[in-house]
Parts: sequence; structure tokens; C-alpha cells
Amino acid sequence: MTSTFRTLTVPLDAETFPGGLPSFLVRDDVHCWTRREAGLVGFGEIARFTATGAERFLEADIWWRHLVLEADIEDAVDCPGTGPVAFGSFAFSKASAHESRLLVPEIVVGLRDGQAWLTQLTFDDGELTEAGARAALNGWLGSATAGADTGSTVVDDPLPVPAQAGGAVVRPLTLAAGATLHTGSLTEEAWMAAVAAGVQEIRTGALEKLVLARDIVATVPTGVNAAQVLRELSARYRECWTYGVDGLVGATPEMLIQVEGRTAQARVLAGTLDRRDADGMDGSPLEFAERVLAGSEKQRHEHDIAIQSLTTQLAPFSEAMNAHSEPFILELPNVWHLASDVKAELAEVEGHVPTCLALINALHPTAAVCGTPTTVAGALIRKLEHLDRGPYAGPVGWLDAAGNGEWGIALRGAVIESPQTVRLYAGCGVVDGSVPETELAETWAKFRPMLESLGISS
Repeated sequence: MTSTFRTLTVPLDAETFPGGLPSFLVRDDVHCWTRREAGLVGFGEIARFTATGAERFLEADIWWRHLVLEADIEDAVDCPGTGPVAFGSFAFSKASAHESRLLVPEIVVGLRDGQAWLTQLTFDDGELTEAGARAALNGWLGSATAGADTGSTVVDDPLPVPAQAGGAVVRPLTLAAGATLHTGSLTEEAWMAAVAAGVQEIRTGALEKLVLARDIVATVPTGVNAAQVLRELSARYRECWTYGVDGLVGATPEMLIQVEGRTAQARVLAGTLDRRDADGMDGSPLEFAERVLAGSEKQRHEHDIAIQSLTTQLAPFSEAMNAHSEPFILELPNVWHLASDVKAELAEVEGHVPTCLALINALHPTAAVCGTPTTVAGALIRKLEHLDRGPYAGPVGWLDAAGNGEWGIALRGAVIESPQTVRLYAGCGVVDGSVPETELAETWAKFRPMLESLGISS
């Protein structure tokens, strides 16, 4: 690129959009990262970086730092998420054919701590003005209806339909008009056999934990409205981070890493209980969750492995770190999780505080989405899943020019593969004592947020 990368950030009056950032989720091609009313929403695309392989995080980090190094930045707000911003989604596996990507939008609207702003980003030579930025935003919002009429965002390299796919889902479901739902890479029986094989490997002592995922494919002949999916997820799952990046949509409860200056934070989940299991049980639902989830040796063991994985990998970058001594119960509309928050003060490494992408390179994949030991679990995943996870369980989020950013793990989500087809993913932590039928039921509980947003209930 020969032109200078330039950005202009101006304040907005947050009171003019009382619905918060979800009120801007009006286009199927929107980029977003929102929680409750806050976050970032982006429109358009002026630059893109793609990569595959083991060095994808570091290559993206280098590309972004070079891009912003000589950028002309005018920022009247000056907080994390202002100035140059990119949205990103990375493949789970270094062996994946799916391209990891950073996308630089044309327009970004941000909101945090009651402060709102608008950023315009460009490589053009024309003058950047507040009036021009507002006009550009209005242009994107004004064409929202036309954008929705053309169908949903489609990723540029959709995952191929596996050879074994196509089996009808055998489960009581209420489908949207004309919708169909099929298993993906493995039938339910074959996936349960994979779980059983994983348990056997764990019992040999080869590994402590394995995370196995599965996919299902929903076809909606009337078309998938990505904006509506994102709005419903943001409304129902307010404690999660709703994400939309290039056809990848979802609402994750798990924060891989959040970086603000020298402070890094993470939210680790491991241990899951379907809220429907509390029906008819004694005591309050939360009491039931604490008794069954927090009181389970299996669930606590799985959670301890996940915490140890993250803190061990984060320690070399930290001057100080603290984590909850006891996990808490995270209440979501579909499930309860055992959760722990981790906070670290970052140390300088070779004279610099590590960027969020540098930390992701060290942290991913955690035991929460892969297993432990990582190398053994990763090899077993490839052997048993018969699935390219693509961006599922990979990092998704945003970063700014200062290295700040928020990156969740792409869970409770799906890839929109065509205007009518969506591939949903869910996974479970397998340890000694895991029961295949129970793990299968857990995947259905985790599919529920996306299924409901598509008009499919179970």
C-alpha cells in the first residue's frame, strides 16, 4: 500500500442510541464485538490480512504493527478501541486449511464506560472530518435494508461438507419453516464412539483431558439473517461476548485474553451443566448447580486443568498474577459453567509489553478447548474428530494500534457458509469418567443459543 493509513476518531453522544451498540447490528456484513451495551461495531473493509499455519498469530501481529507504525492518527477520545482497529478471527488449528484473518473496517462505532465514539479509517488522500465520518456512518446504516435483502455474509473460503455428512438429526426439534438439520462430520453414534475412545486413551495415562467437538448443519431456505442472529444473541446472552467476523457469528462466554495497557485478564470456563437438568429438583436452580457442578470431582478436575493451562502459559509474560481460589458459577440462559477470572500485570519482554496477539500466540490452544498435554490432545483430536474446526474454538475479537484488545474463544457459534446454510459447532471436555451419552447431551445444550437464534428450538 503506497497511501498513508489514516484514522479520525471523534466523540459521540451515547444517549442518542439508548439501545447501546446492539442497535447498530442492522447489516448482515457487520463486524462486531459486543457485551451488554458496550463494545465495537464495524462497517466496510479497507484492508485484510490472511494467514495459515503455526505462525499465523505472529505474522498477523507483524502485519498490523507495520500498518499502524506510520499511520496518521487523530484521536479526540483516546481509550482502548479508538484510533486504528482491526477485527480478527483465527483458525483453531495450525494444520487447518481455513484462513485466519484480520479485517480493517472503514467505520467503527465504539462504546465503553458510558463513553461513545466514531472512527473513520482510510487510505485515501482526502481530508478526514467529523462531518465526513458521520456521513459515512449514515451511508452504511442507510443501506442496511439493501444489505439485508442480499442475504447473509458468506465467508470467502467456506469449509467443505465432509464426506460422511448428511445424516438426519434424530432429536425432537421444532424447526423454522422449511428448515432442515443434519449431522456434520460424524453421526451422533460415531461421535459418542470417539468420546469412548478418548476416555480409553486418557486411562492409559497418555493425557489428562481431551476436548472433542462436533458439527451440525442447518439449512434455512428463507435465508439466514446474520444481523438478526447477532441481535438475538446479544439480547439473550448479555454476559457473553457476541461476535461477528466475516461470516463467523456467535456469543462466547470465555475470554481468552483482554489487554488494556499493562493489564491482562482472562475468563476460564470448564465444567458445564444444562439448566434443564434442574427441572423438578429440590431447592433453587442455583443451589442445584452448586451441588451438582461445584460438588463434582470430575467437573472440578476438568476446571483445575484449564486454569493450570492458562496460568502456566501466561506466567512468563507477567510480573504478578491472581486467580480465583475457588471457581464461581456462571449463569447463562442455557447452561451453568464453572468459571474463574485471571488477572495479570504484564512484564516487559525485550523492552516491550507484549501485544494481545503475542499473548495469544503463547496461550492458544488452552486446555479448555484442546486438552492437556496440548501436543498429545491435538493429535488425538485430529484422529478422532474427522473435522476441520476452522475458526471454531479459535481466537476471535479485535485489537488497536497500542496492542490493546479483547479476544474470546469462538464458542457457541457458527459459520454462515451460504445465504441459506449454517454450520454449528459444539465441544466437550473429556476426562476419565466421562460418559459419551452425557457428553452428547452437553453438545446439544451448547448448540441451543445458535439454534434458537435461527428459529430452531429443542
